[in-house]
Amino acid sequence: MDVRGWRRRWQERSKLERIDLYSRVTISSIPWLFTLSWQLAPFKSDIRHEPLPLVLGSLLLLVSLGQCLLSNRNVQSSYAHYLGISVFPGRRMLAPMALLLLGVGLLATLAAVDGVAGAGLLLMSLNTPMAIVITRVLLVPVRTFMIESLFLTALTTGALAAAGVRGATLAGVVPTTLFGCVLVLISVRPSAWSLSVMWQAEEARDIQARLAVAEERLRFGRDMHDVLGRNLAVIALKSELAVELAQRGRPEALDQMVEVQRIARASQQEVRDVVRGYREADLTTELAGAQGVLRAAGIECAVTGGDGTGLPGPVQSALGWVVREAATNVLRHGDPGHCMINLAVSAEAVVLNVENDGAPDSAPQGAGSGLAGLRERLGVLDGELAAGPAEEGLFRLTARIPLARTESADVPYAATGDLSRTALLEERR
Repeated sequence: MDVRGWRRRWQERSKLERIDLYSRVTISSIPWLFTLSWQLAPFKSDIRHEPLPLVLGSLLLLVSLGQCLLSNRNVQSSYAHYLGISVFPGRRMLAPMALLLLGVGLLATLAAVDGVAGAGLLLMSLNTPMAIVITRVLLVPVRTFMIESLFLTALTTGALAAAGVRGATLAGVVPTTLFGCVLVLISVRPSAWSLSVMWQAEEARDIQARLAVAEERLRFGRDMHDVLGRNLAVIALKSELAVELAQRGRPEALDQMVEVQRIARASQQEVRDVVRGYREADLTTELAGAQGVLRAAGIECAVTGGDGTGLPGPVQSALGWVVREAATNVLRHGDPGHCMINLAVSAEAVVLNVENDGAPDSAPQGAGSGLAGLRERLGVLDGELAAGPAEEGLFRLTARIPLARTESADVPYAATGDLSRTALLEERR
């Protein structure tokens, strides 16, 4: 058995996917638990130990096991039907219905030959419709399910009455069978409803992330239009004027072209400023943002040490990118419960440590483009980056930048593999 492979696949699932899988496995196991308890228990003392009753009881047990198999086969499709993903094929209910009728017939036959005592008969009548109602409860409205439950109760009670069951035992079949149906209703239906709400919330978060990305793009487009729109219009007008003046042999054409050149260079610098504003990261802001994002995702995050105030601008920008990339990786890889961010500043260097207790197997080992981009940024400042598993099952990312020459250093605003604010939103999506 590949325990490590199973564990890795489990860790790769999101929390919602784990809840979904847990719910489906639980629902699939319910009919087996009921059959192996309620259907087997009467064999000990309630079923008469003679050939015919034992054969009938064994056949009824086999029918119940077959119902469990069909119920498990239909769980995925019934869940998908309830969640509105697909439509449940109606033909899949034919075999469970046939086994249900066969089971009721075998139960009535067992009662007719006086092969089972009253308590055992009630347990077996309780278990007979369980497998099929687990499927039906996800396919029809609650009102329809209750009507069908009454029909199943009437069917079981009528078959046993025809087999000669009378008195308190027959009267007990009605509440017993209804209890089983209601038990399925209050256990399976809320579980599916909770999953539906959680998936809808996940979809809403996805849409919110998409809208945030679109809004960021629009904002960037508006800023670029505001910067370039007027200057390009002036350049176009002055170029036309310069052409007309040149055609007339007027010396003022040269002045107009010099002005066009000046405006073009100014526009180029303004575009660089806009892009730099989008590309640069403020360390204090990124520390607060990372803490807020991780806590919103259910990860306890503590920030210790300083907040970067007083550090040179290039150092703050580079470490801000490290914090942003580290927070993104914590969200994307593994399923940590705690994250610690520590910023230590000394006279020689500033060191940023980001630790989390996520799964080391799924954490990046340094080959990703995001970490490569960070190394490029830090390399401009003679800094270094280390990332990998640490002691006690932790994953640690460490960035170190010496403070000797950073006063005059500058960080390029277009390093390869960087994640902008828009890209971060896209990664979370």
